[in-house]
Amino acid sequence: MSRLIFEPTLDIVGLPSTSVREAKERVRSAIKNSGFQFPLQRITVNLAPADLRKEGSHLDLPIALGILLASGQAVSPPGDYCWIGELSLDGTIKGVPGVLPMILTLNRSFPQVEPIIPAANQAEASLVDHPCLVASSLAEIVSYLDGKISLVKTEVAEINISPGKYQEDFSDIKGQASARRAIEVAVAGGHNILLIGPPGSGKTMLARRIPSIMPEMSRQEILDTTQIYSVAGLLNPERPLISTRPFRSPHRNATTNSIIGGGRIPRPGEVSLAQHGVLFLDEVTEFSRDVLESLRQPLEDRVVTVSRTHSSSTYPCTFMLVISCNPCPCGFFGDPERDCSCSPLQIARYLGKLSGPLLDRIDLQVEVPRVKYEALTDTTTPEDSTSIRARIEKARAIQSQRFSRHDFQVNAQMRPRDLKNFCRLQDEAHHLLRNAFRSLGLSARGHDRILKVARTIADLEGTEEIGVPHVAEAIQYRSLERKYQIGTLR
Repeated sequence: MSRLIFEPTLDIVGLPSTSVREAKERVRSAIKNSGFQFPLQRITVNLAPADLRKEGSHLDLPIALGILLASGQAVSPPGDYCWIGELSLDGTIKGVPGVLPMILTLNRSFPQVEPIIPAANQAEASLVDHPCLVASSLAEIVSYLDGKISLVKTEVAEINISPGKYQEDFSDIKGQASARRAIEVAVAGGHNILLIGPPGSGKTMLARRIPSIMPEMSRQEILDTTQIYSVAGLLNPERPLISTRPFRSPHRNATTNSIIGGGRIPRPGEVSLAQHGVLFLDEVTEFSRDVLESLRQPLEDRVVTVSRTHSSSTYPCTFMLVISCNPCPCGFFGDPERDCSCSPLQIARYLGKLSGPLLDRIDLQVEVPRVKYEALTDTTTPEDSTSIRARIEKARAIQSQRFSRHDFQVNAQMRPRDLKNFCRLQDEAHHLLRNAFRSLGLSARGHDRILKVARTIADLEGTEEIGVPHVAEAIQYRSLERKYQIGTLR
């Protein structure tokens, strides 16, 4: 008479992803190598709710503990716990991405639940006000449940708001007074900006120094940005706090998914990684049309939603967009010292990649001319970033007080209905704007952008009413569309 041999099986149901299904072998090996017995019977792990797709390796630890508890090899905990961690084959608990937003969400929704996290995520978890328990292995957790040992608790780290350290400074920039002024206005009001000029004029140097003049990050901004980098798995385990303004400069060959976010397992894109910082697209006309047009919705809504068949992920994306380009394919159209070799049709096609709807979302368009020799040899030290930042912080303080009862903080985020209340023009300024609207053929969105920029210029001067000089300067920052015929070729 033959004997039937039953092999132990472990099935995971509830719409698991590939990484969750692979947990079966990790859990089996981790249990055995930690000195426990894997039950010789059929085991079914049900991940509820069944209609929500389960992603990530952080479910390894709760699956293993569920098996040990069900088989009587571990004692049920007296309270409510949340287990987070990936298991190695030897039972060691590895760190996982996204621990910070997990804990913050858990504390908001279930404050009575005690999180137990991997030791590798200890520094990240210390940013949360509520302490967490830290474990380094499966055997250690079982010993804790048996009452044999105590687990270490995270020490809540104080988030110090101190001046961020930036290697680049505006004192390195020679000349370019008009571009420096335009960038100051853009940062003061949170506006997007286009820099256009010949190769070597300093467009990239200017852009890379923008974070150094942005106001210091608030505690909430630090947490918001750090959470995004935690989900993306980009945090430094030794220094997990993002306390300086991000500066993201993706390559021109970047795909739409890498810019907006996506992938098989949705991850934040460059627009979200630039949260509360700068997204810089150098040589923007070399990017694909699909990438550029995909920026329109994030710029307006300040959030981006990545949808998949079984789920969707929404990421914040409040950033300052800085784009730069040459005026033509050879780069010397309009240059007084070099002849342009491009035909009018080539220039139109080159700049036509910047569509009208995208340009309507760029508040300032600035020409960056070639730096003259006299400016390069001038021994006078240009104004540094600290001095510029001081003026910007004063303008931001005015805006913060003005918008204290609203859900936005800077002029660039004002909605059309807010302009009537916060952008009152003097009579002469109103007439100037009306004439400019007709002569430049502005759209309604372009009209609103001029009002917002004029409001920012007035804030830098500390004046409540918007006058002719403020409107005139704001109109000047929209004049390049007409000069270079940008966006005319659809």
